[in-house]
Amino acid sequence: MSELIGERKEALRGMIARLHAGENPANLKQEFEQLLGTVTPLEISQLEAQLIKEGVPREQMEKLCDVHMELFRATTHADHPTPTWHPIHILMEEHTKMLKIARQLEEISRHPEKTSDDKQEMDLLAQQLIESESHYLREENVLFPYLEKHGITEPPAIMWMEHDRIRAARKEVVDLVNADPEEKLTATAHNLAELFASHFEKENSILYPSALEVITESEWHSIRSQFDEIGYTSFTPAASPPPAGTEGTQHRDEQGKLMFSAGSLSINEIEAIFDNLPVDITFIDSEDTVRYFNQAPGRIFVRSEAIIGRKVQNCHPQKSVHVVNRILDDFKSGKRDEASFWIDLPGKAAYIRYFPVKDKNGAYLGTIEVTQDIKPIREIDGEKRLLDEETRIPRS
Repeated sequence: MSELIGERKEALRGMIARLHAGENPANLKQEFEQLLGTVTPLEISQLEAQLIKEGVPREQMEKLCDVHMELFRATTHADHPTPTWHPIHILMEEHTKMLKIARQLEEISRHPEKTSDDKQEMDLLAQQLIESESHYLREENVLFPYLEKHGITEPPAIMWMEHDRIRAARKEVVDLVNADPEEKLTATAHNLAELFASHFEKENSILYPSALEVITESEWHSIRSQFDEIGYTSFTPAASPPPAGTEGTQHRDEQGKLMFSAGSLSINEIEAIFDNLPVDITFIDSEDTVRYFNQAPGRIFVRSEAIIGRKVQNCHPQKSVHVVNRILDDFKSGKRDEASFWIDLPGKAAYIRYFPVKDKNGAYLGTIEVTQDIKPIREIDGEKRLLDEETRIPRS
């Protein structure tokens, strides 16, 4: 068996090299099918993960997905039916709608003279494209972590790389709708539709079948709950609720007190304090594993229970991982005691700071991320000394 696995892995390595050299994926479909025709998407994903560990770049592995997709394209819908409450059903229905949105934009952009109805429809479609971000947030922050817990690491990583390309193409389309240069919008909307079509086929044919094979029924109910918390789009089809009596429960000890050098708090009090802070907090331990995040109102960045136990490197796009590792290495070595970033978001100014967490003896315990919307702080002027009144004191 190990010899067979080794042969398949080396054959895949050879295919990847040929694809990287420019060979058409369609030319490899028959060879791929003869080699792996009896293997499930899950088993192929596991083989691909081994190749990544052995040094094959993800950018090259991504090209193999085109061959992989062709092999499983015809089987997805028939072999993996899901009920309407199911997260996979929701995601696939959104795929259909998102592709239709891009095609509609392309079609309207070709009209030689646009009516007011055309422009209104284009604005609506552009807004729906913006809303589609929640689709990717649900995948990246909930579905992907569950796949990783079951050893499926490479398809999520590759899909995230494609998400970032889609985000860039989507932004260009939305910007062009607002600017209304017709000819360029047609080409850009067509490009986005093609990206959608290719990406959705890969997820439907590779990612989702693997997820359905490894994720348990109780986990799917938890995933659905976390999907609901992140939220949906205006075009997400109405989904039925999960069957009654299947929701997971959490148990916390609210009776005991934890003793600190400056007092004591119950578990309930500690949780309430962190959840009422005006900042987003995430903690990773000394092994770079996410262990905690608070649930402050109006969080700036999405967090879901699925990330608990996930390596922090897997919570960032591949292009950012080297920065994450550099910060953590500097914290562990004592070279750095803070890392700060600030970015502008719609209606907000996010100030993101990272600090090493150490015990009284200086031993590294982990890293804490603190994010705050500082837009209101930037706008503060003068002094406020009373609860209901402001006294403005000119700056010197």
